[in-house]
Amino acid sequence: MLVDFELVRRAQQGDSAAFNEVVLAYRKRTMGTIGRLIARTEDVEDVAQEVFLRLYFSLDQLRAPEVFEPWLYRLTVNAAYDYLRKQRRRPEFRMSDLSEQQVMMADAVAGGKVEHDQQQKKKIRETVDSLLGAVSEADRVLLLMKEVEGLSLRELEKIYRVKENALKVRLFRARQRVLKAFETAERKNENG
Repeated sequence: MLVDFELVRRAQQGDSAAFNEVVLAYRKRTMGTIGRLIARTEDVEDVAQEVFLRLYFSLDQLRAPEVFEPWLYRLTVNAAYDYLRKQRRRPEFRMSDLSEQQVMMADAVAGGKVEHDQQQKKKIRETVDSLLGAVSEADRVLLLMKEVEGLSLRELEKIYRVKENALKVRLFRARQRVLKAFETAERKNENG
């Protein structure tokens, strides 16, 4: 342990000098852990500050100074994961960090990716339409209601006026016929 238990006890009791000593003792270790977890050196200090804020406001919840280190480690890891979750939800791009040429290249790549994605979606849609066209109308309607419209088995029971097990069997068979149509189409593509 980098500090003695008495220092942690004093910090728990509101001694700000003791708390500062704890922060100074654990700052480097905490920042190292955060750096390994988030891999963005420019944000490590901000996350570390969040850890020590959380520590300050929750120090009174620490049951015993003997468990301080694992407890601080858990606070550190949780703060890093919170940071990563926020970054996933809100990706941050700093265009000012890029040269004009890099910005132009990024725009060109993004435009090409959008076009490629649209082409992929169109191809998938055409394949699905083709496969659904290869099965009976009853199978097609049932699969569209279940898989595309997202109706539950309960809702389908009311529409078809059959028990859930009978619907499961119908869905299974409809899916098998679509798979068979897919395999047939694949064989044609390989041979022709």
